[in-house]
Amino acid sequence: MLQSGIIELDVHSMNRAQAKTYIDSQLKRAKKDVYQIKVIHGYRGGTAIRDMVRKTYRNHPKVVRVELPLNPGETNLILKEYF
Repeated sequence: MLQSGIIELDVHSMNRAQAKTYIDSQLKRAKKDVYQIKVIHGYRGGTAIRDMVRKTYRNHPKVVRVELPLNPGETNLILKEYF
C-alpha cells in the first residue's frame, strides 16, 4: 500500500488472465479505507490490459468508476465508499 486508501498493482509482466486474477484478489481484500486501486500496466501490451480492466471492472460492485489518467501506463479503479 502506497498511502492510506490507495493500492498500487504492477501488472507489467502479466498477461490479461494473470492481471485479472491479481486484480480480483485485491478487490476481494479491499476494505473501506481503500478508495483506489491503481493498475500500472506499462506500454507494451498496455492497451489490452487497459481495455480488459475498463470492460471487466466498470460494473463491479465495489467500483464506482474506472479512470484513465493522463499517464497511459495506468488505469485507476475508484471504489465505492461503502460496500
